[in-house]
Amino acid sequence: MFAGAGKVIFERAAILRRTQTHAEEILWNYLRTKPLGYKFRRQHAFSNFILDFYCHALQLAIEVDGSIHRMQEVKEKDRLRQTQLEELGLTVLRFTNNDVLLESEQTTRTIENYLKLKALSQQI
Repeated sequence: MFAGAGKVIFERAAILRRTQTHAEEILWNYLRTKPLGYKFRRQHAFSNFILDFYCHALQLAIEVDGSIHRMQEVKEKDRLRQTQLEELGLTVLRFTNNDVLLESEQTTRTIENYLKLKALSQQI
């Protein structure tokens, strides 16, 4: 479940749980209700990464990106990070702060659609 995350990653994740952004707080208020019965964790240590939100049952990471993620250098790091997470077997759904803050219904609908799709595929 933690894919070999080390002590430093766990410590940093604990700090991030105490200092979440407003967008993360809004999304967490939704995810903590266990939509469609799926449990999510926030600021979850996984390998060398800290995932904003993580559902172990689906191997699903949800990332919420602030404005810094629009910078080209950060975009490149995000692409590399996402590739590495996918190589570890995770699926990554990515939203911006504005998606969560201004389009929260659409954001939660996108997540629910993904959860429903996965639930159906697991039944087959």
